Order: sequence, then structure tokens, then C-alpha cells
Amino acid sequence: MTTTPDAPDSQRELSVGMVGYAFMGAAHSHAWRTAPRFFDLPLRPRMRAVAGRDPQGVRAAAERLGWESTETSWQALVERDDIDLVDVCTPGHTHAEIVIAALEAGKHVLCEKPLANSVEEAEAMTRAAEAAAASGVRAMVGFTYRRVPAIALARQLVAEGRLGTLHHVRAQYLQDWIVDPQAPLSWRLEKDKAGSGSLGDIGAHIIDITQYITGDTISRVSGRLRTFVEERPLPSEHSGLSGTAGSGTGKVTVDDAATFLADFRGGAMGVFEATRFASGRKNAIRIEVNGSKGSIAFDFEDMNVLHFFDGTEDARTAGFRRILVTEPQHPYVGAWWPPGHVIGYEHGFIHQAVDLVRDIAANNDPSPSFADGLQVQRVLAAVETSSDNDSWQEIPA
Repeated sequence: MTTTPDAPDSQRELSVGMVGYAFMGAAHSHAWRTAPRFFDLPLRPRMRAVAGRDPQGVRAAAERLGWESTETSWQALVERDDIDLVDVCTPGHTHAEIVIAALEAGKHVLCEKPLANSVEEAEAMTRAAEAAAASGVRAMVGFTYRRVPAIALARQLVAEGRLGTLHHVRAQYLQDWIVDPQAPLSWRLEKDKAGSGSLGDIGAHIIDITQYITGDTISRVSGRLRTFVEERPLPSEHSGLSGTAGSGTGKVTVDDAATFLADFRGGAMGVFEATRFASGRKNAIRIEVNGSKGSIAFDFEDMNVLHFFDGTEDARTAGFRRILVTEPQHPYVGAWWPPGHVIGYEHGFIHQAVDLVRDIAANNDPSPSFADGLQVQRVLAAVETSSDNDSWQEIPA
């Protein structure tokens, strides 16, 4: 850390360097700024530097988002002695190189999801994280929806046995941002940069959420991928969109929608859907888990609420109850507002920063780990192979 280990907590700092400053970079920046102002942390995050390729753009981002200095290459940021943690907010095809270099340089790492663009890259990153952990260097993958208080409460109820034996898992992630065929091509629609489309970008989230809530992992899948619009207009070089630019059109090389069936190792059946073509749905994440004793249901468009059915109650009055997850006894909520005063999307990133800082200070392995990210990557790969081969695919334990 940037101060002596015996310094008072208020003086001990964790110097953060971030790579990338677009959508995810802005969300992470807000989290690093806000976390120490609402939570009592053993280390105080310091926003030391942000890196980006465009000198003018990264300087403007640093000023807007609150970073002290800038670099125009991730290599320069990783090499800096005054950086303790590297926060990777770049497209998937860059993750492995940046992350492995940072870990080998002795930097803690937070890497956005999905962990990589391939199982092979994710395996290499996981090996690097495990080797670094032996020296006290920690790594976390950024599945922030785990930190939504209602989802964390769902996990607690399942872990306490309130749902009994789990039978069914249903998960949807629905968006509509590319329904218009004239929406321009971006890096998220190019396989060499994004790895996959709706499957990896948003499907990865519901894979992780359901494995987190159930405390179980997916053992096999049968999937189908579909691309509805195969060519899109290329963005201009001045559009601000990353990816291939120019005139004319470019080929979409990822899926627009993904559906798959899944078996969990504990015996539950799963049904999953991820699409960017659900007209009218902006960011709808819907999770339901049914067990022998009860059920839980969650919808991100009402993110402060968890619906819970207790099947052990008297049948005359039993039914789904609406739990407003804003009580101080609920996960994370005690640091925020009085009961009934709701929180939003950005709070998941703040809670992520809080958990990571506390784990680093306690020398604990953070969660979700790179091994968790690798498990998700294996599911993504198996769904893609299943779609190609029209077959069930096993997931290695």
C-alpha cells in the first residue's frame, strides 16, 4: 500500500489505476469515489491514474471522473510504483494481456466481466491469479449484480434452506438496444473484440447470478444462438464508438440472442434467455428459483424488491410476499438511507469496491474469483458449441 502498514486506517491508502474510461469506466470511477464516503473501510481508495489511448480523451475523462493523472498506455500504468490495484474496464479481447501483466507486477486486479473471450484465456488468467495469491495479490471479476441487496438476500434465503431442495431456475436478460437494423456496428458486435454477443455480454450475468443464488454450478447445457441482423452501418471515425469504422456496412459476427437449457450439479433444471432484441425491454433481468419449500423471484426493473414464497406457511394465507429490501438488516443497505429510500444501478459497483477493499485488507480471496469467472466462461463456450453442433455439452467440474 502507499503508506506504512501501521498507519491509522484513515491514512492508509489503496492506490487505484484504471484502464478504460467509457461506460464501465464511469461506473467504476463513481464507485471508487463514493465507497469511502459511505462505508467504513480499512483502506482508503485513491484514484491515482486512468489510462486510455487517446491523450485528449483520457485527460478529459480524468478531469470529469476524478482521476489524479493519466497514461496513454496500460503498460505504463501497470509499471508505475504508485499503483496498488489495476481496474480493467476494456473490451474482452484485451483482458488477458493486461490482467496477467498486472498480476505478475504484483498489482491487485479487478477485471470486468466476462473474464475473457475464450476458455483458454480465462484459464491462463486464473492460473496467474492463483500464483499471485500466494504472494498476497488478490483478483476479482466484476459481476456486480451479485451486490444488488435483493439478490444478496435471495442468496441468504437459499443458503439458509428456506427454499428446500431446488428444482427450477429461470433466468432472462432482455434488452432492445440493437432492434433497429440501422444501429451502427460497435465492438460489442465483433467477435474478435467481444468474444460473443448477447451470450457473453448479458448472458454471462444471469449465469453468474443463478450460480451465486443457488450456490450451485451448471453441469451441462443445450443452447441455440441466433443473429437477426447480419450487417450494420459502420460508424464514422468521429462517432465515439469503438470498433471498425468507415463507410458502408460491416458484418455482425456475434449472436443477437441466446437461449439454452441447463442442468445444475445439485439436480435443478434451468432455462436461460439473453437477447438484445426484446423490443421495449431496456435492462430487464428476471430470476426465479423454485424449491421444495418455497420460491424467490426478482426483476431488476424493480431492483429494491424481492418476492418470496414460503411454502411452509398455512395454505389459507400463504402467497408470494413482496419484500422491500431497504432495511438496515439487509445486505449493504445499512450504510445508505432510511428504510423505504431506494438505491440504484450504481450501488452494485460501490458494494463491489467495498468488498474488494475489505478482502485485500484482510488478505482474503475475493468473490467472485477468477475461478468463478472461468466457470462462467466454460458455460458460455459450451452453449456456443451446443448451438453449432445441436447437442448437449458437458461443463467440466
